[in-house]
Amino acid sequence: MNALTRSVNAYASGPLDRATHLRSDRDWLQQQAQSPETRVVAVHGTHSRVTPDTLAADWLNPQALQGTGLELLEHGIFLGTWAERAYFALEVSTAAEALEAPSGLFADLRQVGPGLSAEDGAILAYARGMVLWSERTRYCSGCGTLLEVREAGHVKRCPSCETSHFPRTDPAVIMLVHQEDRVVLGRQPQWPLGMHSILAGFVEPGESLEDAVAREVWEEVGLHVGAPRYHSSQPWPFPASIMLGFTVEATSTELSVHPEELESAQWFTREELRQLPQEGAFRLPRPDSIARRILNEWLAEG
Repeated sequence: MNALTRSVNAYASGPLDRATHLRSDRDWLQQQAQSPETRVVAVHGTHSRVTPDTLAADWLNPQALQGTGLELLEHGIFLGTWAERAYFALEVSTAAEALEAPSGLFADLRQVGPGLSAEDGAILAYARGMVLWSERTRYCSGCGTLLEVREAGHVKRCPSCETSHFPRTDPAVIMLVHQEDRVVLGRQPQWPLGMHSILAGFVEPGESLEDAVAREVWEEVGLHVGAPRYHSSQPWPFPASIMLGFTVEATSTELSVHPEELESAQWFTREELRQLPQEGAFRLPRPDSIARRILNEWLAEG
């Protein structure tokens, strides 16, 4: 089965073979770091390199790095292979101006992601997540020693206390809370004007996903719920989450919005959501989000 047929969530099921067995093959990595066929996924802070006209990922090759002071084998992170090409993520902020050209520019993945192909979106999200982790994980959290890079960027090892540090992903539950023909949508004040979405929150230590669903719904809108049903998951590297999607039926009806969690929340029927204008004072979640997929599927059921 092709990887991209396993999930329709944006940024998931990318085409790369992560090829973990090659991460420690120094000779092979050296060859790929010099090959003109190798693709370099350039990351500039939170921005990814894309083509401005067709809105696609704009790959570099190792030769494009000449004169920038960036060495792919030393600074890059091996992502995997696809169509017999190696892919490396590379933080290029020190040379971003030199690398920006009419054919490619750096744009925030959160802005351009919805317009990318499934393949490009998944690779850029993977690269963004790895680069952000690497940039934020420079010193050992146990003893403060500068870490050494291992496994082509996928492990950082402390030379002092010998602790290994691995890329982290923060699990978050996201759930559509429904009751008969209506659903709860909430709004956070920092969201774009008018945007409403289903409920979500991070999983806490020692907590199951089911318990996190019930706790977050209670904390945000004061509802009791039944047993949640798993829907799907989505990598969400903004900066480092995995969204675990559920649907769950509310067993109570009166909303009690927690002001530190949400600006507002209310029940909406399917018909109300279908008739509301998707702009201005009201809009549904962004099209590349798992929230939008779960909500769209619920709307299509009735």
